[in-house]
Amino acid sequence: MTATLPPPTELRPVAVPRTTTEEVRRPSHRTPEDRIVLVAALAGSVATTWLLYFQILPYSSKLGFVLVWYAVFALFYGGLTKMSQPWTVVTDRLVTTLVIAAPTVVGLALLSTVVMITLKGLPVLLHWNFFTEDMAGVRADDPFTKGGIAHAIVGTLIQVIIAVVLAMPFGVATAVYMSEVGGRGARLVRTFVEAMTALPSIVAGLFIYTVFLVYLGMPSSGFAAALALSVMAMPIMARASYVVLGVVPGGLREASYALGAGKWQTVWRVVLPTARPGLATALILGVARVVGETSPLLLVSGASTYFNTDPFNNPMNSLPLYVYTAVSSGNPTFEERGYAAATVLLAVVLGLFVLTRFVAKEKKSR
Repeated sequence: MTATLPPPTELRPVAVPRTTTEEVRRPSHRTPEDRIVLVAALAGSVATTWLLYFQILPYSSKLGFVLVWYAVFALFYGGLTKMSQPWTVVTDRLVTTLVIAAPTVVGLALLSTVVMITLKGLPVLLHWNFFTEDMAGVRADDPFTKGGIAHAIVGTLIQVIIAVVLAMPFGVATAVYMSEVGGRGARLVRTFVEAMTALPSIVAGLFIYTVFLVYLGMPSSGFAAALALSVMAMPIMARASYVVLGVVPGGLREASYALGAGKWQTVWRVVLPTARPGLATALILGVARVVGETSPLLLVSGASTYFNTDPFNNPMNSLPLYVYTAVSSGNPTFEERGYAAATVLLAVVLGLFVLTRFVAKEKKSR
């Protein structure tokens, strides 16, 4: 007799219960209820902090009020969110408020600085002679219709141009050595470059003052100031250029080698032309770094109230040095002139950073 096996049971799909929309909702999703919770937390934290900080406790600092308010707001927001949401959503909300608060504080600090300086210098900026005249023969009690910063603007341009001419070739050459040559020496040079990017500007001024002014007998001049600025700009340009050369595709180098080109022909005809937009960005970053330096100029350039276009003889003024001497003079009229010059310097620096972003954007689009 042969045993007959029972027929196989039919496999049926097991129904999996569907999760509801609330169970799979992403933490970043916002509902009208979440917006109401946010508004309630803002209103409740402001009212509670004002009552505790100014009415009950004997404090009056505005900065302390903001810090205490943020802590109370985080407590209120987290508590109200936890009443209807899981801990994952609560954590997401609190981290989001922290991420938004950090750049907001930085932006407000920058905006308040720019607005405060501009408002203090606005009465001087309204006079056209402020941009076309120098301060030769201008006294402390003279009106704003006399004197200006033309000599400081010209001095800044001359010093920065000389500094760029000195620093950019050495910076790019250093970047090429670190990126294309490599080896132990390249690692050592990279360490020194990274350390010099954080070099205090007063150290660069002391170096130029000791070597060129004391030992070599060079007079205080615009060229000495340009040397100090070039010491500050060189590591910035070298570091930025090294990063740019590092992102050049290796396939371009290999294709050049395959066509019979040598290493330096590849660097000169392939790598550097490909990285040209990035090198322009490195140049602008270096200029923006040194255009507002003051401490090296105090030691090596000397201040003047007249036009001087000769960088090798006689003191040469600049915008940072003019701002420092005017604000520290103690005279209200000169202080307003200093704030006006600081506004011009801020506009130059901000314009350079905007230009850097534009050049970087053009490079990315290409």
